[in-house]
Amino acid sequence: MTRPQASPDAAERPATVPLGKRLRRLATQLGPSRMAATMLFLLLAVLIARTSWQIPLINDAERALYDARATLMAPKVAQDKRIVLITYNDETLFNTGIRSPLDRTLLAGALANIDQMGAKAIGIDIAFDSPRPDDPLLKSQLRAMRTPTWLAYAEQASNPNTIFYEQQRFLQAFIADVATATTKPTSVLFRTDGDGVIRTWPDRPKTLPPLMANALAPVDAAHADFQGNIRFLTPARATAGQEEPVFANLPIDTFAMPMDADLRASLSELVRGRYVLIGGDIIDNDQFNTPMSRFTDPLTGLHETMIGLEVHAHMLAQQLDGAWTTPIPGALLWALALLVVLAGGLTSLIDVRARWVALAFLVQMAFFVVVPFWLQGRGVDTTTLPAFGWALGWLFGYAAVGTAARTIGSRQRAFAQSALGKYLPADVAAQIMRDPDQLSLHGERRTIYCVFTDLEGFTKLSHATTPETVARLLNEYLDRLSDIVLDHGGTIDKFVGDAVVAFWGAPISRPDDGEKAAAAALAMYRAGEQFRVDMAEGVPPLGMTRVGLHVGDAIVGNFGGEGRIQYTALGDSMNTASRLESANKSLKTGVLISAEAAERSGRHDLVPMGRVTLRGRARPVDVFTPRPDLNAAQRGRIAALVAAHAAGDRKAYVTGATALAGEFGQDAAIQFLIERLNDTEKGESYVLS
Repeated sequence: MTRPQASPDAAERPATVPLGKRLRRLATQLGPSRMAATMLFLLLAVLIARTSWQIPLINDAERALYDARATLMAPKVAQDKRIVLITYNDETLFNTGIRSPLDRTLLAGALANIDQMGAKAIGIDIAFDSPRPDDPLLKSQLRAMRTPTWLAYAEQASNPNTIFYEQQRFLQAFIADVATATTKPTSVLFRTDGDGVIRTWPDRPKTLPPLMANALAPVDAAHADFQGNIRFLTPARATAGQEEPVFANLPIDTFAMPMDADLRASLSELVRGRYVLIGGDIIDNDQFNTPMSRFTDPLTGLHETMIGLEVHAHMLAQQLDGAWTTPIPGALLWALALLVVLAGGLTSLIDVRARWVALAFLVQMAFFVVVPFWLQGRGVDTTTLPAFGWALGWLFGYAAVGTAARTIGSRQRAFAQSALGKYLPADVAAQIMRDPDQLSLHGERRTIYCVFTDLEGFTKLSHATTPETVARLLNEYLDRLSDIVLDHGGTIDKFVGDAVVAFWGAPISRPDDGEKAAAAALAMYRAGEQFRVDMAEGVPPLGMTRVGLHVGDAIVGNFGGEGRIQYTALGDSMNTASRLESANKSLKTGVLISAEAAERSGRHDLVPMGRVTLRGRARPVDVFTPRPDLNAAQRGRIAALVAAHAAGDRKAYVTGATALAGEFGQDAAIQFLIERLNDTEKGESYVLS
């Protein structure tokens, strides 16, 4: 009969342990102290995954990751025509011969011209905090401005590193002297992180006037105190020689020269309707690090800093576009921190093929990398998103739960070792150690293939030789048979003197258990015969090894109580296999296999040995024996003889029996088969006494 065969990989592949089962085992077997330590470690992991921006050293990694997100996900735009920078540069300072304070005569002339060019508003990022001989000229021009003009203001209380008390007093007096309905002070305060990088909008102290970006253009009330991340822009064209800066930067000299109406009209296109920001673009002065500074510029290959005036321009553009980023709620960050730690812990418990574990790991790592960038690109403020903290929290969760699982695993291995010893094949023992619950502590009904063996004449031998010799011979014999059982994937139930009891189908069943059990039965018989040859010298002669194989239901589990347990099988199928082993002596055979086991053995060398009633049994059994020494035709003639007897075909039976009696005159098993069939009628069994 042809049966579907499982693939070798499927047969050898250990079954996975469900994740829920492993979690329950972890919770119930870890113990109070280890459970407390594991929970504390997991709590630490959650705290790291949530508060990494506030943890020294770790916050450096968070800042670096944010800078990468802000740089790579920065919008690439064409030049913003709404804003223009007019700057003092190093060439201007060289030409005027004045480096600090800046030449105010030059500024007054530029303001006079720009005021007539139709600018929307003017922001001056220059603090007039010390006197100059030409102050009256500048003051006069500031008081005469018709364009809304905002003068930089700073105070020592909120910015002690850039201005001292006397400078603040002079600045206050200067602004008070020029203030009008159109000329007013504005705050130019920046806030840098601990590493000196500007990433977010500053707070708005009540003692300061409006922030420059808020002062120049109207801002909705909901974002009047916005302190999220600054949206820095990058040029759309970044090819060498073609880059167009986000904001036009023009030297102040261009606007400070005396102009007639025609020249002023020709230059007015540069500022009409635009927000004009005036300040310094001077080397080593008023330079700030931004997220863009961390990485080299694609054109210059340098880490480019940004002048404060340009930072104000980026903030103003963000305000004009209403591109306010959405903060991540604190509760959501706590929830995400908890989830990533749980993910790490659960990953350490998943019991699947290595490639799936690797895939799960890669998917989670991709989440840590991709999601922050995706959120940054979708207008979410990620300056509080703990991307590096998530990875650390995941790692801590993985380590905490994995360590706890390994603790349980060591206990499970000790349990499996004490319960199984060397009674299981290596792959089955390994799977039991992976999932000890498969070695059921309670009885369960299983279909198993039972094998019993017995060494004929061993009792006489034990009386005829020394105990040391008996022990040596017995250990050698049992080792050989045990290796066969384990090599064929069987479970050793017990040793009873020289007898070996084994079964297939528990604790783990496989599609080819029947084939392996039948192959092992024949191999054990042959090993016994070889043992007789190997031990022929120096000891009394040994008999053959008799083997019985049957398949049926049995109760399998650990029995013996809590103090002393043994993994064994109980039931009628075990008794039948034992009786088959004993029947070999009567039937002159070495291996007997019941019809039920023969049907599932997958062997083609079995010959029927008729129907017998075993000792102590009421139900007849059709039995078979493997005869690989016979050819297919010989086995066929024996099978035809038994079939003719069962069918009551007397003529065919007599003809076959006569031929076989002559052909197998020296085969005791076949001769006794014919004798038994002669003594029984159609359908009758031969009763063994």
